[in-house]
Amino acid sequence: MFDKTMTLKSADEIEILRENALIVSRTLAEVAKYIKPGVSTLTLDKIAEEYIRAEGAVPGFKGYRGFPATLCTSINEEVVHGIPGERVLKNGDIISIDCGCQKHGFFGDSAYTFPVGMVGDGVLMLLKRTRESLTKAIEAAVAGRRVGDISAAVQEYVEGFGYSVVRELVGHGIGRQLHEKPDVPNYGRKGSGIKMQPGLVICIEPMINMGTKSVLQDHDGWTIRTADRMPSAHYELTVVVQKERADVLSTFKYIEEILGPSSI
Repeated sequence: MFDKTMTLKSADEIEILRENALIVSRTLAEVAKYIKPGVSTLTLDKIAEEYIRAEGAVPGFKGYRGFPATLCTSINEEVVHGIPGERVLKNGDIISIDCGCQKHGFFGDSAYTFPVGMVGDGVLMLLKRTRESLTKAIEAAVAGRRVGDISAAVQEYVEGFGYSVVRELVGHGIGRQLHEKPDVPNYGRKGSGIKMQPGLVICIEPMINMGTKSVLQDHDGWTIRTADRMPSAHYELTVVVQKERADVLSTFKYIEEILGPSSI
């Protein structure tokens, strides 16, 4: 049964959500131009905020539940919610950048994990498989199927390569609120969860660890990192559930125009 506390979006609302999704997509591409060894995460954050405001939007994360920045910048073993600061990127790092914006009363939200300089093959493969799991999850985001089909698509794929799925953090609905129902876990059983209907807009965001699935929260109250300090990857796209296949609102194509399609 469909959860009536969730809101299905109208065609007009979907187009506003698409506009927001494309703003965050382009923002991530703008930030990608500056990702290199020696650059601080605070510099990346300032670039993102300036770009979002130039697009007539406002940062969606800044001030959200007290979060102090425009971007979440999570390096290496940091899974999500890293706070930008004076830390500089080093050759061989990976950095998950999660970006949100708000315009016309609706939100956009997307994330991408970038390699910094020369990254080891094992870590690059983690990035590649995590992104591939997102593609498989989107293929399951079809009306009449259940959220558990999305969850199982991610879990089955990445665990087949020996990776683990973070349990404490999940994808989510999006609209007038940054986080709406339903939760979209990256683990679960096919055929479980709510049945999806056309017009349901969700953010699918695999958070996949090279080692243990266990995570810890830093004393800053935000940063989540792997318990074994092994790397973690994170990708996120916003999609609209439709009858035959999902309508993907955000995109990585702008990032690929900067980095090249074989960047991972």
